[in-house]
Amino acid sequence: MSEHRSLLIEIGCEELPPKALDELTRAFATGVCEGLTRRGIAADVANVKMYNSPRRLAVLVPGVGQAQADQATERRGPALSAGVDASGEPTKALLGFASSCGVAVDRLEKLETEKGGWFVHRAQQKGRPTAELMQEIIAEALKVLPIPKPMRWGDHDFAFVRPVHWLVILHGDCVIDAEIFGITSGRESRGHRFHHPQPVPISNADIYVDALRAAKVLADPSERRQRVRAEVERAGHDTGGAPRLRDELLDEIANLTEWPVAIDCAFDRGFLAVPQEALITTMETNQKFVPVFDANGKLTEHFIGVANIRSNDPGEIRKGYERVIRPRFADAKFFYDEDLKTPLVAQQEALKSVTYQQQLGSVWDKCVRVAELSRVIANRVGADAALATRAAALSKCDLMTRMVGEFPELQGVMGRYYAAAQGEDPEVAEALDEFYKPRFAGDDVAKGKFARVLAVAERLDTLAGIFAVGQKPSGNKDPFALRRAALGLARTLIEAGMELDLEALLREAVELLPAVRAPQPPSRGGAAAPAATSPSDEKYSLVKDLLDFVFERLRSYYAERGFGSDQFDAVRAVETDTLTDFDRRLAAVGKFAVLADAQALAAANKRIGNILRQADGAGAGRVDTGLLDAGAETELHRAVETAAAAIAPLVEQGRYIETLGLLANLRAPVDRYFDDVMVMVDDRATRQNRLALLSQLRRMFLYVADISLLQVP
Repeated sequence: MSEHRSLLIEIGCEELPPKALDELTRAFATGVCEGLTRRGIAADVANVKMYNSPRRLAVLVPGVGQAQADQATERRGPALSAGVDASGEPTKALLGFASSCGVAVDRLEKLETEKGGWFVHRAQQKGRPTAELMQEIIAEALKVLPIPKPMRWGDHDFAFVRPVHWLVILHGDCVIDAEIFGITSGRESRGHRFHHPQPVPISNADIYVDALRAAKVLADPSERRQRVRAEVERAGHDTGGAPRLRDELLDEIANLTEWPVAIDCAFDRGFLAVPQEALITTMETNQKFVPVFDANGKLTEHFIGVANIRSNDPGEIRKGYERVIRPRFADAKFFYDEDLKTPLVAQQEALKSVTYQQQLGSVWDKCVRVAELSRVIANRVGADAALATRAAALSKCDLMTRMVGEFPELQGVMGRYYAAAQGEDPEVAEALDEFYKPRFAGDDVAKGKFARVLAVAERLDTLAGIFAVGQKPSGNKDPFALRRAALGLARTLIEAGMELDLEALLREAVELLPAVRAPQPPSRGGAAAPAATSPSDEKYSLVKDLLDFVFERLRSYYAERGFGSDQFDAVRAVETDTLTDFDRRLAAVGKFAVLADAQALAAANKRIGNILRQADGAGAGRVDTGLLDAGAETELHRAVETAAAAIAPLVEQGRYIETLGLLANLRAPVDRYFDDVMVMVDDRATRQNRLALLSQLRRMFLYVADISLLQVP
């Protein structure tokens, strides 16, 4: 019999929460593997298998040893000087140490170090059997599971995510004895609640998945997902349409079923008069049904339910699914019809009674600020300012509708439908939904011109306001989703090509805020109160903090696109009016960094920067050609003058790639200059002239970015 065998642990429960099931399984597997590793038990943790179903958490670890490895131990006792007396006899301290180690004094060894010598006891400790350690390993793993609301059952003191009913622990084909939550371990699992209610004996850990599959339980979550997808496609084919199974819904359905079987269903076509997003939301979110679309992407009256049983009479299951969806759709139709009776603009008054933030006023107050920002932005990008402000004024009105009250995730979507139905400008109506984009990572930015204006204005006000009241994100806490707002703002400006001065926009957003003051930290006893600052100083500091916050979000945005942090810092170090300009500069630096000349020029720029810093401003002024030496110095000056004339119009036009290409041509004269010319000579006029030439060269490289910050290989 091999010493290394698979270890299976299965905890059988009542139905586990589907959204938490995968995370619980991962955490349990991690805890078990860490427990084995921490105790020095050999195990192939890299190939651990995680299994689950609505009624079980399971982990299978291959290659688990029978016991811990034997370990060499070393225990330090008294110092040599304290271990024996003047006559060389063992002291009480040494005798006590030897006794505690279970050996005679003459079995102790001596350890000499730089700090002195000690008596030590060295031994070989035999590893404990894996079976003896499993209960504590499992207990430790369960203790750290992410369970926000553990349940208690019966009259027990223990708690878990759901009541536990069985426990399987096998090492190969051997049961490991343990007791968890009052349940004694064994080898009997349980099959499907209806298809195979009797116990399922597991003869060996490695046949676990096959044994449960025979009992109509798919314990492998990936296999279960594949079956759900295949079943939905089969049922969708029967309807003649195309089912849309989102990944999130697929995960949830898979975690609600052990033996999934899809059933094609249908609802009354009259409900298709309701906006399809409302119907889709109630199908996916409330009922876990899969919507079916036609070839044009329009919702059809068909939908697919996934049962946890293969019925002899699927028609009865179909009737049940169709029966439960009917009242939900009827409610949605009622909400929609009732909302249409009230013009969207009439909801504005109700927004005055909804608090946005205590110091920042109501949602209506926020809409007023956003409308003014929208007017300013629209004028700068050449959009109709009146329509932009109209979109801003209507942007939150659908919050007060019955439909959004029932389905908050439809905010914006319903605003678009109501505005379109009530005769608002089509682009304004579209903006009410689209300005929320990007809603999630990977989502596109808004496409409509009013939607883009409103997307920028809304996020500017949110960032400025929440920062002003002292509630900017800290650590993992970001209750106002300001990180997402900052990235959405930056992405919209960049990807939509909006040539807008971000710092100026932030300043205007701050100016529109009511008089608020961020809470000041209390002064410590006896400490002098901080010096008072003027409102203008506070606003300047706030704008700077906001600008830095947006750029920090951009750092990861560009990192995902392959730009190094050094490239980002090189562009950040120079003045850029707009994020689109920043984007063009960074793209140019990315291309420049891979050129053969980049390394030498980056090093030269660092050298020039160091020389000029040591000179402490002595490089100001124009270059006197009469003081230039013939050869390398004159050659560099001529190359700089020629490049400057060619680069000036390129920089003006934002053609940064071509600009850096021309600067790359300066490598040869720069290298020769530093090889042949001493800058810091004794003659003051010559030194000043050479510093002026280097200062001119340095300014040219700063036209695009601070090249000296590049970390090129």
